[in-house]
Amino acid sequence: MRFVADENIDKIIVDYLRKEGYGVIYIAEFKKSISDDEIIHIVNAEKSVLITSDKDFGEIIFRQKRTHYGVILIRLAGLSPIKKAKIVLESIKKYHKYMLKNFVVITPGSVRIRKRF
Repeated sequence: MRFVADENIDKIIVDYLRKEGYGVIYIAEFKKSISDDEIIHIVNAEKSVLITSDKDFGEIIFRQKRTHYGVILIRLAGLSPIKKAKIVLESIKKYHKYMLKNFVVITPGSVRIRKRF
């Protein structure tokens, strides 16, 4: 599984995923401050799952009904970057088969998966 990490994602999350062998394009490494539309374009072109903490992608996916390869919304405010990275990595390992083309929300106590319509 491949990922595009939004620039609002802690670098350590990207590092943890790469260390485990996942392909990750990190927006902050090559093109900062791009629009959400541009991010969706990259995700679709790369056939990758988006990792973000931007709730606006919920509206983009559900109200605008945009095509996507999957979105992981991270809601882990207040936790250390290392703790966030561990939770994200564990969640991906456990739920990876449900992430493609679905909308996944990772919180400290749960992983919610909303299937694509």
